[in-house]
This record gives sequence, C-alpha cells and structure tokens, in this order.
Amino acid sequence: MKATITATARYLPNKILTNSDLEKMVDTSDEWIRTRTGVHERRIVAEGEATSHMAIHVGKKLLKRSNTLASEINIIIIATVTPDMLFPSAAALVQKGLDATNAWGFDLSGACTGFLYALETGSKFIESGTYNKVMVIGVDTMSTITDYQDRNTCVLFGDGAGGILLEPAKNNEGIIDSILRIDGKGAPYLHMPGGGSQHPPSEDTVKKRMHYVKQDGKRVFKFAVKGMADISAEILHKNGIVGKDIKIFIPHQANKRIIDATAKRCKIPEERVLINIDRYGNTTAATIPIGLDEVNERGDLVENDIILLAAFGAGFTWGSTLIRWGDI
Repeated sequence: MKATITATARYLPNKILTNSDLEKMVDTSDEWIRTRTGVHERRIVAEGEATSHMAIHVGKKLLKRSNTLASEINIIIIATVTPDMLFPSAAALVQKGLDATNAWGFDLSGACTGFLYALETGSKFIESGTYNKVMVIGVDTMSTITDYQDRNTCVLFGDGAGGILLEPAKNNEGIIDSILRIDGKGAPYLHMPGGGSQHPPSEDTVKKRMHYVKQDGKRVFKFAVKGMADISAEILHKNGIVGKDIKIFIPHQANKRIIDATAKRCKIPEERVLINIDRYGNTTAATIPIGLDEVNERGDLVENDIILLAAFGAGFTWGSTLIRWGDI
C-alpha cells in the first residue's frame, strides 16, 4: 500500500518585511541581499501569533479541501524547530485547535529537512495499513529566533506554514521513494546554542544572544550545494528517472544559488523549478509544502506527474523525495 497526497494548503502571515526595511535595521542593502540569496521580502507573524496558529490555519484548509471531518484524522505530525513551547507539543495545540478528537500526534525536529522527514514518517504510517488519514504540516516562526542585529542571518528567514493530507493510494500514485540523511558534524555551523539542556535559559545566555540562529554561511553553503545536488541526483538514478521526466522540482528555499546548482546537476529545465524565495525567504520546514500548494493551486499538476522534492538544513540534515501525483 502506498501513501498519496489528497490535499495541500499553505498559510503566510500578512505582515511583509522587505529588504528596504532591513536596510534601516542593519548594515545591508537590497542589492546585496538579492544577489547573494535571491530574497526580496519575507512574511512575519502578527503580535501574539505563533507556530500553532499558523498550523491550525493550514489544518483547517486541509480538512475543507479534502472534505474530511476533523474526527477522521488519525495522526498529526508537525515539522518545526520553533514550537510554541517545549511542551506540550505544537501537535497537541493543533489537535485542540482543529478539534481532532480521535487523533494523536507529535512534533518532529529536522530543521529545513523537517517536512521531508515528516512526509516519510507519515507515509510509513499509511503503508502499515493501520492508519488512513495523516496530516503533515511544516511550519516555522523563524522571526522569533532571528537576530535582527546579525546581518548575515536576519536577511534570510521568514515565517510560514504549509501542509498535506496523506491517505492510502487507490492506483499507482503516491510517494515513490525517499532518501534521507543526517550528519551531526555539521552542528557547529548552523544551530541555536541557547535554550536547551546544554545551555538552559539564563541571564548570561540572553546577554550573549544565544537564543538566536547562528550560522557559518560559507561552510553551510558549501555543504548544502553538494548535499542537495548529490542526493537529488542519487534518487533519480536509483529510480531510473532523468531530469526531463520531472514535471516540477520543489527545492527547499534557502538560497537561489543552491537551487540553481541542484537543478543544473539533475538537468532539470529552469521553467520546471519552483522558486518563491524572493517572496517568502527561508521558512525552514514550511518551504516545500508552501511551494507544493502553490503549484497545486495553479493547476500545474495532473495525474501521474512526477515531482522531485529536496532539502538541506541544520544538523546537518538533507534529503530528497519522489512523488507520482494523483488525481486530487
């Protein structure tokens, strides 16, 4: 039994933070940001809005678009590194917000690869034959852990959420294959040092600004270019698929140069590569499902289209997934 996607949805906050806005906050420029990252603007949550709120918006859309009752949902998986709090999980808050009375769920931390990790996990629950409806949501409120005094990181991130509903496939559609990786040697180069058991919150950790994302941009870029390109090429080769067979490539939106390098390596035509980093920046676990919903909403996908997903993130984590689109 395969798992297939039966609905997609996304949510972006209304507030827009432009490059021009950032020019007034840190020593940077619109031209510098555009040429190095491809970002023009990003979305920021409203006051009082948190990760669970964005995820609930997505969950409600998924229920409506799939004509599903909240009580029919079996599992809720939330991919995030910015839960509302350490516990209870964001999944618990989303379950309450949706009134999904028969669901259980959990949060999954895979950074920018989190949605692919969650997609693979949710798919296996369906394939087991035990569950019929699994909601998978990638969501991050990156503005809450972004240091707007650090010009190297604050230009990159935005807030957002995207998700899918997984159900048993009726035909040959669904998740074809996934290859996922992790390497903890990358931890020093992209991490948030404060707030966990190693460096619990204290006056000292706050003064040292340890509760914000820290990144060695050059090292991360080097690893990301190779990691995302290699694993995308690997999954295509493993499944006997070439670049021209891909209807749409939806990569993690961290840096346009990384996306371009991966597409070139896999020989995927430029017009088949989803780019929205210019409008949303890096929304971490939300980038891929947001992109998937945009493509689906435009009506660009038809039954049997092959989709390639790829991501690279903190950990280091990276991965790629192939999907044969169904008739939804």
